[in-house]
Amino acid sequence: MPVEPQTQTILDQLTAMGGPPLHTLPVPEARKLMDNLRALAATGPEVAAVGDRRIPGPAGEIPVRIYTPAGSGPFAALVWFHGGGWVLGDIPGADATCRDLANAAGCVVVSVDYRLAPESKFPAASDDCYAATRWVADHATSLGIDPKRLAIGGDSAGGNLAAVTALRARDEGGPALAFQLLVYPATDANADTPSHRDNADGYLLTKDSMLWFWDHYLRNDADRANPHVSPLRASSLKGLPPALVITAEFDPLRDEGEVFGKRLREAGVPVTISRYDGTIHGFFTMTGFLDLAKKAVAEAAAALRQSLR
Repeated sequence: MPVEPQTQTILDQLTAMGGPPLHTLPVPEARKLMDNLRALAATGPEVAAVGDRRIPGPAGEIPVRIYTPAGSGPFAALVWFHGGGWVLGDIPGADATCRDLANAAGCVVVSVDYRLAPESKFPAASDDCYAATRWVADHATSLGIDPKRLAIGGDSAGGNLAAVTALRARDEGGPALAFQLLVYPATDANADTPSHRDNADGYLLTKDSMLWFWDHYLRNDADRANPHVSPLRASSLKGLPPALVITAEFDPLRDEGEVFGKRLREAGVPVTISRYDGTIHGFFTMTGFLDLAKKAVAEAAAALRQSLR
């Protein structure tokens, strides 16, 4: 199908803005560009309580933002890892999405400001995300959280980090996870699928930009085969938490996300793979502009509610 009208309007606006392609920019300029784009985005809804704090991490303190919905706990919880190719993104950039999910799912959302590349290459981001997940589980009572109803999730690079955190929790002694929400996750550093070729240009995230992200994140080519970089290459996906995998039709990452979902299913993991036709990478965070984004967030919230009952 063609790009749906609301998404096409966004693409047309971005084209009219002009500017050099992301993958041609130095990292500081790319981050400034993302900050400018974020200023155009809608703000999220009010949440009953929102607080910033710093928690212990493997290389110093990790900033987190905790969103607590209305009602009385203990609540289910979602530890959320933002997108941005391991190079871009931060807590403010994920704020609207976290607010949407906290209210719609009725759960505490803990947004993690993990270390970014190239200043901190692999495995820094993964180490921070895993440490933050363990911290939330260990401090569940003081956070008003039921530790038996703990989920992880993220979009794009954050989806990659969520999938990797699930592997690490399985293999490194917990914590027990009840669900994983993987929104157009990057799952294979090879970046060589039909969707990478068919959607290489013209749909916001380009293949060249994805390669630029990988090159900044990884220490060397050998990292590409590491399952904590490319969870699709894990020898086994058995014993991982149930998952919802959301993909977009016009997204270079579409195929690797869907193949990962199928591999989870083959390993006996309950999984729903939900493709949103007519839209692009990044759509999930565009609830202020796209009806499909509102639909996807509602699907994610319903899956969280069902899995974290």
